[in-house]
Amino acid sequence: MADTVATSGVSEAGRSKAKVAVLVSGSGTNMAALLYASRAEDCPYEIVLVASNDPEAKGLKLAAAEGVATFGHSHKGMKRAEHDALMDEAIRASGAQWVALAGYMRILTPGFVAGWQGRMVNIHPSLLPKYTGLHTHERALEAGDSHGGVTVHLVTAELDEGPILGQTPVAIVPGDTPDTLAARVLIAEHQLYSRCLAKLVARESDPAWLLARIEELVANLPEVEARPSHGSPGWRVGGKYFAHFNDQHHGTPHIAVLVRTTGLDEIENLVERDPETYFKPAYYGASGWVGVILNRPGVDWDSVREWLERSWQSVAPKRLTRLMVAARDF
Repeated sequence: MADTVATSGVSEAGRSKAKVAVLVSGSGTNMAALLYASRAEDCPYEIVLVASNDPEAKGLKLAAAEGVATFGHSHKGMKRAEHDALMDEAIRASGAQWVALAGYMRILTPGFVAGWQGRMVNIHPSLLPKYTGLHTHERALEAGDSHGGVTVHLVTAELDEGPILGQTPVAIVPGDTPDTLAARVLIAEHQLYSRCLAKLVARESDPAWLLARIEELVANLPEVEARPSHGSPGWRVGGKYFAHFNDQHHGTPHIAVLVRTTGLDEIENLVERDPETYFKPAYYGASGWVGVILNRPGVDWDSVREWLERSWQSVAPKRLTRLMVAARDF
């Protein structure tokens, strides 16, 4: 069956929000919950696309009626990887930075999942790690559990096994059937999913979360000493600073980690080539430091780690750098 596409407008207020694509296969009740939650002024995300492997899915029709762009393409007669590639293309064309699975009844290929690592979420009707897969309510009742429930988690290549973002237990009452339990769990799903998604996308502008990530990376470097500098977190090795945390200092909008470079020429080249990632700090720039911007979508944390290691190596005592090289060659 041919693609079905509808377009939507985006308000000026919504342009600064994280952009989310939602994948559905049926009625899309969780999609609707995410969509209506996104209409609140303080919600940090907006739905920019609803896509489905069923062009006639009711969820697509609801999204189109609400002015959201839609994409539908049947998976029938296609290899799984080919269909995933079509979905991925539509998602990226929409400008989405995150993907939320909401009753998308397809097992995703590892390549598709890897392309959205850390940026794809799913909702599952059980208290994971209990009852991955299907028939979760029947299994909870058969086991004599006191509670069923719902879990929101990041998607990994392993089915229903990604890091858990949130859970809500739902009590099992005498006389419950799979249908009656499912109905109450669905209410919990609608409440939990939007809260978890909002918290997930908002952390990219949360100084505390970003600082914690930097601290995790710095902790892997030898003999690092944490010491504030000019009121901000900083890290030294051998008595010399190799990194500073910058939280919108000197009137900039950036939350960043400042690292050492080879000098002004390198800084200017970095900023000119990729101004969305780098900036010249007002105070430290003249001394050869560049700011790696952290409060932006799609931060490459491997690149941040490499910058920290390089900056550390530029001031660390030779005995430490030799040890690090030896450890890598081992």
